[in-house]
Order: sequence, then C-alpha cells, then structure tokens
Amino acid sequence: MQKDAYTLILEAIDAGVYRPGDRLVESELADRLGVSRTPVREALQRLETQSMLARDGRSLIVASLDHNQLAELYVVRAELEGLAARLAARHASPEEVRVLGDMVADDRAHIGDPLALSRANKRFHRQIHLASHNRYLVAQLDLVHRSMALLATTSLAAEGRSATSLAEHQAIVDAIAAGDGEAAQAALRAHISKAFETRLKLDAAGTARPRG
Repeated sequence: MQKDAYTLILEAIDAGVYRPGDRLVESELADRLGVSRTPVREALQRLETQSMLARDGRSLIVASLDHNQLAELYVVRAELEGLAARLAARHASPEEVRVLGDMVADDRAHIGDPLALSRANKRFHRQIHLASHNRYLVAQLDLVHRSMALLATTSLAAEGRSATSLAEHQAIVDAIAAGDGEAAQAALRAHISKAFETRLKLDAAGTARPRG
C-alpha cells in the first residue's frame, strides 16, 4: 500500500531527515516525495495541529520540546509503557517472549553504534506494546513515541548507556517471561526513568538533547 504524504513526512522526522528547528517547505517536500502540493499542504496542516510542527514567522519548522514538555512526556511514557509491560507479562505468547529475548541478544552487536541501537530500541519497545494485546494502549503509545521524534539525537550515545540499557531490556524480558506483571512494570518504569535521567544530565552538561 502506498504511503500518504503525512506518513512519509512523519517517517522522515522520526528518521532524523528533518530535525527540530528545520524548516519544511511545501514545494520542496512535494518534489522530494513525488506528490502534488495539495496532499503535502494537508499533511503539514495536520502535523501542525498535532504539535509536530510549529510556526516560525510564516514558515513551518519541526517542533522541539522544552524542559517541561520533556518531563511531561516522560511521566506519560513511564506510566503507559509500564502498563504495556504488565499486560505483556499476562498476555504475551511464548513466541512473542522469545522474539523479545532474541532482540536483546541481537542488539548487543550494536553496542558502540548509537544510531543502530536507537532503531533497535524502538523495535524492542514496539514489540512490548504489541505483546500487551491492548489496541487502545498501543494507539496511545504510538502518539507518545511520535513525540519522541522531536528529540534531536539518542541518549544511547551517552557513555556506558548502551550496555546498561540492554541490561535493563533483559530484566524486562525476564519478568515478562516469568509472567510477573509487577516486576515487568517496575523494570520498564525504571528503564524509562534512567533514560530520562540521562537526558537531564546531558542537558545540564550542555550536550545536545538525545532521542530514544
């Protein structure tokens, strides 16, 4: 199925093709995507309504998150992802649990490559969302992770974060595999808390705000 302009622009933001502060020009996007300007214009209006884009004078730019927005996002993310892990411990099939375990094992090959690990991290979290078997929760988490695209780089670039992040992933998988919903929820929330702490430290040090 052919993707529409909205999806293509959103994917480009998520992939870092367009970063916070970048200006989006309707005619340039139409040429890049190989579509007419009308669907691009409609997509830009929709993304602005969803706060993915912001006005800079007459131009539209990719939005960025201030400190308060970042804190609010992480509060919601921790709660919803924790619930997803709790439900996954109850509802995930043996096959889904094995896939999660294989992801952690495979991702160890990406230690030292923050961008590759960031992509793998998104896949891992998405798999937990799906393993919750709750479509409404998955839809809300999709919105949360869409907003995560407004963060400029990856926290996995912080020294030592890649290895500790994978250890946290393993603890989440172990709890889900054991069917221990409370432990899975606690492990996932601790993982999100550590990611947020890493962001705050990088910001305090004047480092570019990370993504993921």
